[in-house]
Amino acid sequence: MRSRSAALTLTVSAALLLTGAGLAIPAAAAPVTLTPALAAAPDIAVANVQAHLTQLNSIATANGGTRRSGTAGYTASVAYIKGKLQAAGYTVAEQTCTSCTYRANNLVADWPGGPSDQVTMFGAHLDSVAAGPGINDNGSGSATLLENALVLAQQNPTMSRHVRFAWWAGEEQGLQGSAFYANALTSTQRTQIKAYYNFDMVGSPNGGYFINHITSAAAVPMKAYWDTLGLQPEENTEGAGRSDDYSFERVGIATSGYAAGASAKKTSAQASKWGGTANSAYDSCYHQACDTASNISATVLDRAADGVASTIWATSVGGTTTPPPTGCTAAQVLTNPGFESGTTGWTGTTGAIGQWSSQGEAAHSGTYSAWLLGYGSTHTESLSQSVTIPAGCSATLTFWVHIDTAETTTSTAYDKLAVTAGSTTLATLSNLNKATGYVQKSYSLSAFAGQTVALKFTGTEDSSLQTSFVIDDAAVQVS
Repeated sequence: MRSRSAALTLTVSAALLLTGAGLAIPAAAAPVTLTPALAAAPDIAVANVQAHLTQLNSIATANGGTRRSGTAGYTASVAYIKGKLQAAGYTVAEQTCTSCTYRANNLVADWPGGPSDQVTMFGAHLDSVAAGPGINDNGSGSATLLENALVLAQQNPTMSRHVRFAWWAGEEQGLQGSAFYANALTSTQRTQIKAYYNFDMVGSPNGGYFINHITSAAAVPMKAYWDTLGLQPEENTEGAGRSDDYSFERVGIATSGYAAGASAKKTSAQASKWGGTANSAYDSCYHQACDTASNISATVLDRAADGVASTIWATSVGGTTTPPPTGCTAAQVLTNPGFESGTTGWTGTTGAIGQWSSQGEAAHSGTYSAWLLGYGSTHTESLSQSVTIPAGCSATLTFWVHIDTAETTTSTAYDKLAVTAGSTTLATLSNLNKATGYVQKSYSLSAFAGQTVALKFTGTEDSSLQTSFVIDDAAVQVS
């Protein structure tokens, strides 16, 4: 997992599509479909996953103690996984990430079978930080996918979907390898990927059980398996926007995935239901040299590996598919809705999120809010976040906004705030909507059920007389 300091992504450069390898790659977020085969998923032997971790640890040891992208340790990690996959019958291709800080290759493997326009994709970053071998972060996700890929090949079931696995370069420098891949997809190719599942740090020694977008349609099979174990998983708030699933969210592909936690501390309530040590980090060796093969919980790793198998079988194995369960659990699905965690979950203009009370712009609640414009000169600023609306659910976007302005006109909108969901404009507010305090706004997102949609606030200010748009306490409520 990349560090929190890299969480605010302002731009993602265009990339070249992987061509010549027979890979059709993809993303409209259509509802994930499930087969009745959930119980038929094979058990993944955690000892085999740990054996892969031992190999990755040895590779790091032989190459200066690291598997950082662009190093010999990373190249050897790619070669190890590629050799296993080729021997098992996968079509394997390396894609050079030419825009990565450290030039390195993504590894993409396709299992034969299943319709090429119905793809379920599973990914993990293969690189470590420079400080250590990166066995939990993220050998654990990489080894989990490798063993699942090998078991799928051994079982060789009839496929209802085409399954693709990927191992990414440059995640620790800002999701670079996955962004290189995802940003090059055409709209047609995007529609072919029905869901992307990400696995980043799934063996944390003081781990928890976290699911990305836990209420989404994509998460249904992942949560279903962990529910059978009575684990009571939680939303992966620590990892929101910090791993490779975000590259796919940004291009409109439905995402989910497992995580066991990084540097955040386990709460007393979590320790009560999951075991482990309260008030200690999920992984005290996060981004350190001590992240070795001994820095793994076999129990946590095993449950993640078996959950991946369940998800493969539920989404992609069998001759027919059926819709996910109907009915929606009421939930708020926007990450960091009140901005109290700073930029977590949000992308856009640097410095828009902060504490503004000393400058005359108090938050609606708490101490943080997002302040767009207010310069009195030509500016454009924005904030955005992608959310997944579960299939069959109704959803509503709400937020509080305080608009103050130096404009005196009562008829001309000089400064504007556009509120959009994907390519749909939900509302345009302006200096004409000024008010003495906060006003709550509400817009339906039900038309986006079964999709991942980018919500965006974009402010534009003309050359004179300021208008400030201060936003706080946003929410996307599904029911």
